[in-house]
Amino acid sequence: MAIHPTVTVHEGADIADGVSIGAYSVIGPNVKIGPGTLIRERVTVAGQTLVGSECRIYTGAVLGSDPQDLKYDGKDTALVIGDRSVIREYCTVNKGTQGGGGMTRVGNECLLMAYSHVAHDCVLEDNVIMANVAELGGHVLVERGASIAGLVGVHHFATVGRLAFVGGMSRVNRDAPPFMITQGNPARVRGANVVGLQRAGVSRQSIQAVRQACRLLYHSALPQESAIEKILSEGLDESEEVKYLLAFLERTKKGQMGRGREAMRD
Repeated sequence: MAIHPTVTVHEGADIADGVSIGAYSVIGPNVKIGPGTLIRERVTVAGQTLVGSECRIYTGAVLGSDPQDLKYDGKDTALVIGDRSVIREYCTVNKGTQGGGGMTRVGNECLLMAYSHVAHDCVLEDNVIMANVAELGGHVLVERGASIAGLVGVHHFATVGRLAFVGGMSRVNRDAPPFMITQGNPARVRGANVVGLQRAGVSRQSIQAVRQACRLLYHSALPQESAIEKILSEGLDESEEVKYLLAFLERTKKGQMGRGREAMRD
C-alpha cells in the first residue's frame, strides 16, 4: 500500500492491500476501496462508497458526494463502482437518493472521461464509455457496452440502450434504443451501430437483421406498430439483438415522454 503522507484517511475507511493514493486526496469514513486500485492526487471519495478492485481514479475526481437534488434530506445512500473501471480527471459521481432506490451504480470496466458527470440513482452497466463532459441526469440507465460521446446531455429517467452510440453534442431527451447510432438536438436514430456490433462479436447475420429493423422502424413511413409487425412477419426477431430491441421499445412505451424509466416515478 502506498499512501502519500498528505492524504486524509478518516477512521473507519476500509482500504485493501495494494491500494495507492496520491497527494492531498481525502478518503471518507464509510468508504471501502478494493485491492490494486490507484487513486491519483486531490481525489475525494466520500459517503457510503464502495470502489472495486484495480480501478484507476484520476486527479480531482469526486466520488460519492451528496446528490444534487433539492429533495435529498441527508439520509444514508450509496455509490458502488465495479472492478477495473477508469474515472478520469475531475469526473463527478453522486450517491443515490432514498426516492431513487438509495444507490448509484457504475459497473465493471467502465471508462468515464474527464469532466463527465453521473448524477444520483444512475445505473451504468459493464463496459460503458462516457467521453469528456458527457452529463447524465438523475435516474438514467446506460446499458452494457453503450458509448456516449463528448458534450452529450442525457435527460433524467432516460435509458441509453445496449451497444448504442450517442454522437457528440447531442441532447438525449428520450430513450436511445440499443444497437443504434443516436445523434442530434433533440437526438434521433441515424442508423445501426454496425461498428459497435462488430466489435462486440455479433454475427454478420444478426447485424444485417438489426440494420433491416432499423430501416423499418426509423427510416420508413411506417408507424412503429406496423414496422414491428413487419419485423415479426419477416422473422427478423430470430436475431437475439432484434428481439432485445423490440423488448426495449415495449419498455419505453410503459413510461412517458419516450422514457421508459419515467414509470419509476409511480
